[in-house]
Amino acid sequence: MPSRRVVVSAHNGVHARPVAELVRLAQSHGAPITLRTADGTAVDLSSVLAVMDLGIASGDAVVIETSQSDTADRVLDQLAEVLDPRR
Repeated sequence: MPSRRVVVSAHNGVHARPVAELVRLAQSHGAPITLRTADGTAVDLSSVLAVMDLGIASGDAVVIETSQSDTADRVLDQLAEVLDPRR
């Protein structure tokens, strides 16, 4: 299963604007994408409320994963860049 481990670099953590971008990208992918926190909590990345409820802060590590597809690597890289623009 393709995945990316990302350390969130935004000093405000993951707030409304990046969550909206993450959800938009996830929904455009067409396959389920999961966001998993360091404590093992996993949510569907297409749900704004589920992602916001995680309370991801700057410096937190997360894993984004999806099923294998022709576009999996591209969408995972795009999602990772939203969480860590320095990538």
